Amino acid sequence: MKKLLVVGVLTVFLQGVGLAQTVNKPNILFIAVDDLKPIIGAYGNTFIKTPNLDRLASRGTTFLNNYCQQAVCGPTRASIITGMRPDYTKIWDLKTQIRTVSPDIVTMPQYLITQGYSTQGIGKVFDPRNVDANLDKQSWSVPYYKTDKKYYVPGMGEPAEGRYQDPETKLAVEKVIKEALASGKTKAEANEEAGIKIKPATEGIDVPDNAYTDGANILQAKDILAQLSKSDQPFFFAVGIAKPHLPFVAPKKYWDLYKREDIVLAPFQDKITNSVDVSYHTAGELRAYTDMPADIAATPQKDFGLTLSADKQKELIHGYYAAISYTDALVGKLLDALDSLELSKNTIVVLWGDHGWHLGDHNLWCKHSNFEEATHAPLFISGPGIKSNKTKSFSEHVDVFPTICDLAGVPIPAQLQGKSLKPVMINPESAVKEYAVSQYPRSSAAEEKNRLGYADANVMGYSIRDKQYRYTIWMRNSFRSTMPFNPASVIGDELYDYKADPLEKHNAAKDKKYEAVTAKYKKEMLRYFESQVKK
Repeated sequence: MKKLLVVGVLTVFLQGVGLAQTVNKPNILFIAVDDLKPIIGAYGNTFIKTPNLDRLASRGTTFLNNYCQQAVCGPTRASIITGMRPDYTKIWDLKTQIRTVSPDIVTMPQYLITQGYSTQGIGKVFDPRNVDANLDKQSWSVPYYKTDKKYYVPGMGEPAEGRYQDPETKLAVEKVIKEALASGKTKAEANEEAGIKIKPATEGIDVPDNAYTDGANILQAKDILAQLSKSDQPFFFAVGIAKPHLPFVAPKKYWDLYKREDIVLAPFQDKITNSVDVSYHTAGELRAYTDMPADIAATPQKDFGLTLSADKQKELIHGYYAAISYTDALVGKLLDALDSLELSKNTIVVLWGDHGWHLGDHNLWCKHSNFEEATHAPLFISGPGIKSNKTKSFSEHVDVFPTICDLAGVPIPAQLQGKSLKPVMINPESAVKEYAVSQYPRSSAAEEKNRLGYADANVMGYSIRDKQYRYTIWMRNSFRSTMPFNPASVIGDELYDYKADPLEKHNAAKDKKYEAVTAKYKKEMLRYFESQVKK
C-alpha cells in the first residue's frame, strides 16, 4: 500500500497542476445525508415515500451494494472525502481532528481546487468534531457557509439547540439557560446544560420546511447554485443534510405520510446464537434523549441492545421515516434548482448516506456496528452521459473520490485506496470489486460501558461483505490493519450466510457445516490485512 504524500511532494504536485484547464469540466454537486439507510424506493422499499431520491436514481446509477468504512459519522465521512480507509486517516472516533493525526492527507475538494474547481460547502459534510473551526480550511476555495438567519421562517427564529421548534420545548430550553446563567455559568455552559436536560428524540409540529436548519440551508444552497450558474469556472458544491439523524424532527406533513398502525417492527430482536458479545452496543446515543423511558435511561447498560416497548419503537420508527421523507423533499428542491438553472446538463450529482441505522433489529438502535443494517449505505451518481441503471457490484465509500475524478476527466491521485466505479456505470452487470470492507472499534470485549468509537479502543472488528456472506474478525491489543497480523490478538469471529439467514440470526463461524467457508473468508481477511500493512 502506498504511503500518503508528504508535505514537500504534495506542494510540488499542487503547484504543478494548479493552473489546470477548466474548459468543459462538469460541475459536481456532492450531497451528504446523515444516517440515511437504503430504505428508499430505488432500493426496493415501497413503504417509505422518497419520490425525489427515486427521481435522482432515474437519472443515473444506483449502487445497490454500497457499504461504509465505519458506521459512525466522523470516520466514514473522513474516508469518503479522502478516499482513504480509517486506519490510514487515523479517524476512528468523533473527537480527533484529521489534520492533527494526518496533516498531509489530501481531501477531494482540496485536490479539485488544483484541477481548476471552485469548492464550496454548506451543512454537515465533514463531521465538525473532526476538523477545524473552518470545516477544514484547506478544502474550500470559498469559506464554508454558515446558515444565514434570513433563510429561516420569518418571526419563528432559529431552532432551539439547533434542533427544536416546538414552542413548549423552546420555552423549556430558555428556562434552563436562564437559570444556568443566573447561577453563574457561562453562556456555553448554560447551552450545554440545556442540551442535556431538554432533548426529546422526536418532534412533528406543523411548520414550513425552513423552520429547521436543513430546510434553511437548502434555500441558501439554491441561492448559491444561482450564483455558481453565472460563473465559467466549474464548481464542487457540497451540501450536507443532517436528517434523518436523531432527533427525528420533521414538519408534521411528513409525519402525516405514515400511519402509526401500519409501521412494522423489526422481526428479529433477539441475541444472535453463538454471538460474539463485542459485536453489540447498547445504544448510548439514543439513551441520552430525555423522552426515553426512565427505566432505560437509569439502568445499567445490558450485555446487548436496548429493549423498548412496541409503542416507543413505533414512535421512533415513525420519526425516522418522516425525517427521510423530509430529507427527500429537500433533495427535490436541489434537483429542481439544477433543472431551472439549466445546470443539470453539465453537473455530476453524487448523493450518499454516511452509513445505515438500526431500527430495533438485533435489539439495536443507532449505528455503531459491523452488522448489515449499520454498514449498508445508499449511493447515487448521476450526470452527463450516465444512463439510468442499477448495479449489484460491490462499492465502498472510498470509491467515490476516484469515481468523481474519473467522471470529471481529471487524474486520479495515486494514493487513493478505492477504485473508480465508472466501469459499472457503463456496464452495470460488471463488477469492480467482489466485496466491501467495514470496521468498528470497541472499548471492551464484554460490553460497552461508555460511548464507543474512541481512538484508544482496544478492540477492532473488521468485516468482509460479499454477495452471500459477511465474515467479521475481532482483534484486541489496539490492532489496526496497517500492522502485521497477530493471531494471538483474535478474540472472536462471525460468519453470516445471507441466503440461509438474511436477518443475521445465527453466527455460523464455529459450525462444522461452515468450516470450509469460515476458513476461506479468514484467509481472505488475512490477505486484506497484508495489503494494508505499511511497508
